[in-house]
Amino acid sequence: MKQTLLLLLILLQNGLNPAVAQTKNRLPKGKLFIIGGGNRSQQLMTTMANTAALSAKDYVVVLPMSGSEPDTSFYYFKEDFQPVCNNRIVMLNFTREKVNDKNWLDSLKRAKLIFITGGDQERFMNIVLNTPVYDAIHEAYNNGSTIAGTSAGAAVMSEKMITGKELTDTNYNATFKKIHANNIHIAKGLGLLNNAVIDQHFIVRSRYNRLLSAIASFPNYACIGIDEATAIIVQGNKITVTGASQVVLMQQPMGLKVTPTGLIKMSSIRFSIFTAGDSFGIHQY
Repeated sequence: MKQTLLLLLILLQNGLNPAVAQTKNRLPKGKLFIIGGGNRSQQLMTTMANTAALSAKDYVVVLPMSGSEPDTSFYYFKEDFQPVCNNRIVMLNFTREKVNDKNWLDSLKRAKLIFITGGDQERFMNIVLNTPVYDAIHEAYNNGSTIAGTSAGAAVMSEKMITGKELTDTNYNATFKKIHANNIHIAKGLGLLNNAVIDQHFIVRSRYNRLLSAIASFPNYACIGIDEATAIIVQGNKITVTGASQVVLMQQPMGLKVTPTGLIKMSSIRFSIFTAGDSFGIHQY
């Protein structure tokens, strides 16, 4: 009895209650289906539907807030997904005025598959961050829903979100022209992946410099570059590759230093390339 009381006292002193302590390190029940952008083949859409394990009564929610034309984003998703899925597909185009809509939030929490469209990841997070929409997505994921996204919808999955902006070269380029310290702009994403950084359109746009810049900033993270028409399926600590192209994994840089002129250098880095059917692990906490 004394030991139990002592444990409760320690938990309370550290700002925890027993229920939180028991679930703190519990992985979400849901899955992530993260597409690197580009064309979405029928096979890729079939795999996404199978990953979500949709029953006849389940429905799909599309969040199009990344796109400058949300209706168009929703239309093209339906065009790609309806041939492989008979489930109802609905659009919830949240705005800052709608983020507290209880009916919409309840629908979001109960969706078995939530899809985040492409566009501008900062546009999406400017609407969602620090709102009940953010919490609803996490609640759905923790309770077993599959959260999917493409392009910008892939970038938002990370806690550390690549925005695409360079800090020392403000002219936008599809890829970085240099590997300099303090150049990559990172913003807060959804945090569904809390120990990895996602980059999209990776191989087709040669975004190696950008991801090397990311791992130099976050050397303890797994940095994952997903090519177009390709996806990773995240379940717990396991990641499986699917689709037509490749996924690049960068991690564990050694001898990481920055020269007085701001150049990044490292003596080695763990570099892997995966194709459909391959799996690898990352640590989620």
